[in-house]
Amino acid sequence: MKVFITDAHAFEREHFCRANEGAGHDLNFYEGRLNANSAAMAQGYPCVCPFVNDSLNAEVLTTLAGNGTRLLALRSAGFNHVDLPTAKALGLTVVRVPEYSPYSVAEHAMALVLTLNRKIHRAYNRVREGNFSLEGLVGFDLHGKKVGVVGTGKIGSAFIRIARGFGCEVCAYDLHPDEAFAAQAGFRYCGLDELLSSCDVISLHVPLKAETRHLIGEAALAKMKPGVMLINTSRGGLIDTRALIGALKSGKLGAAGLDVYEEEEKYFFQDLSGKVLSDDVLLRLMTFPNVVLTSHQGFLTREALTKIAETTLRNISDFEKGQPLPNEVR
Repeated sequence: MKVFITDAHAFEREHFCRANEGAGHDLNFYEGRLNANSAAMAQGYPCVCPFVNDSLNAEVLTTLAGNGTRLLALRSAGFNHVDLPTAKALGLTVVRVPEYSPYSVAEHAMALVLTLNRKIHRAYNRVREGNFSLEGLVGFDLHGKKVGVVGTGKIGSAFIRIARGFGCEVCAYDLHPDEAFAAQAGFRYCGLDELLSSCDVISLHVPLKAETRHLIGEAALAKMKPGVMLINTSRGGLIDTRALIGALKSGKLGAAGLDVYEEEEKYFFQDLSGKVLSDDVLLRLMTFPNVVLTSHQGFLTREALTKIAETTLRNISDFEKGQPLPNEVR
């Protein structure tokens, strides 16, 4: 099948080409984003393979369907960037990669915790400038601290195991508690309010939906312990960034580790080092010494990239052969 892969990056091409050796699809890589201006370039491609920051709104989907696209093979777990009702109305099938390597994201979340706690980012820059002072670099023992995990799916569960390995006390919130896993891993479930008010570190591991958008806003931040560390490696829209900045300015929030940002589709996965950023909120966020912001790289491991490529191409093959689609988004 002819496949139009949008927002394609060099770091993923080799994995797709290797995974395609047995599949035999006609892969065509396009470095630009999928949007209203570029959608016409997919004419004649029965399959379009978008990335997380591509736009799949009604206008784009209508153009794709009109030009012969029948399958949207998302190479991501999230699908909040797809207008699903419109896709259904147009007869477009949507498949995704529900999991790739939960460890990649969970480990990145803990990397953010460790970086912020021990001020690794600040120490690294100091030493490179010949400054070997330790002033302002005091952290805390993670051992014995209370860590709150919002969402105990595969990534949240992997993060819990890592936190327990550090000797942390863990409490978690999930709409569908897995008490058997809690007993096995040595943590407990609690209400969201209790988690927010009692934990030293809070890590978010839930999908972005209408009911989770701005899950962490002014009200939630007000309930948190003074000096709490907040980690988000899921979706930027889970946090009201303006409210986050307010909590950082007041000192209520001790630190924030973010691998995602509400308006990231305008900036992430691009080299903008020679341009002036116009997003005042993002620029303000980048001024805080107790904020570490990475550009949605939690998934970026060899293992995860291999799994993403293999699952995506398997989804395409199943569709082409008319086989059941276990990874279809409905």
